[in-house]
Amino acid sequence: QVQLVESGGGLVQAGGSLRLSCVTSERTLNSYNMAWFRQAPEKEREFVAVIRWSGTTTSYTDSVKGRFTISRDRAENTVYLQMNNLKSEDTAVYFCAAAPKSTIWGWIQIPSRYNYWGQGTQVTVSS
Repeated sequence: QVQLVESGGGLVQAGGSLRLSCVTSERTLNSYNMAWFRQAPEKEREFVAVIRWSGTTTSYTDSVKGRFTISRDRAENTVYLQMNNLKSEDTAVYFCAAAPKSTIWGWIQIPSRYNYWGQGTQVTVSS
């Protein structure tokens, strides 16, 4: 059973920073591509960033490029999302998700490709 536990959300002023954490298992990090999605009220779930199971490749949605960084710490079995220069439009519930390493990379931004999801953590950016 894959478990994903997010933390690190909160309230921050525009221009500030937050770091989200997703704790899982070693087996999950070795077998799954790990991603962050977000969902604002009355909007569809949106891809934010992903790191390949091998740790060799990352991908971001255009709106966060240059501001957000996804990384992982194998010693801590944790995936991070460092968010800098936050904007009000970044306000959402952020979810950690895992897709099998066999997932075609071109489909990696599609939510239905992910088998496992965390409970979510709220990020609120005040302007």
